[in-house]
Amino acid sequence: MIVLLGLVILVAAVIAGVAGVLANGGHAHEVTHFAVFGYHVTGSTGTLFLYGIVVGALAMAGLSMLLAGARRTSRHGRAARQDLRQSRRETAAVSADRDDLIGQRDTARAYTASTLGDDGTARNGSDPGLRRPSLFARLFGRRPASPRAAPQPAPPASQTPVPAAQPEPPAGRAPAGQALASASAPAE
Repeated sequence: MIVLLGLVILVAAVIAGVAGVLANGGHAHEVTHFAVFGYHVTGSTGTLFLYGIVVGALAMAGLSMLLAGARRTSRHGRAARQDLRQSRRETAAVSADRDDLIGQRDTARAYTASTLGDDGTARNGSDPGLRRPSLFARLFGRRPASPRAAPQPAPPASQTPVPAAQPEPPAGRAPAGQALASASAPAE
């Protein structure tokens, strides 16, 4: 609706400007003794009115550019303020979570201190060895040895695989396993 109203006003202004220029022409409407920035304007009052229209249009274009820039800057500022408010809300939520965790940690420490005696034994009779190891012990402590596999019972003779026949070594050479064994044995 506002765009349509603006268009009607613009068309009315153009019609009034053209009528004013055409109605004020000729020798009867001559301009005398008029200067702008040292430039002497000559012609009719219609020509002067046309110059006024051009200067007014340029002024409106400059003003609209100025307002558009201010509007854009305002939008950027508004967006930055909204982002800042969101960031502050998130920071407050994280700080509240941190404070809750600190409170839980302090409560757990106080409980642990109240249930253990000075010698590390539990006051209530429970075994402190049943507690989980500390974080340091879990990260850097020795890992328990993996349980060795129990020996498997030998399969029945009917299921034992038959070893493949191995070729005989050439004469004068010992099998590879014996050569290594004799090389690593200490000389007597």
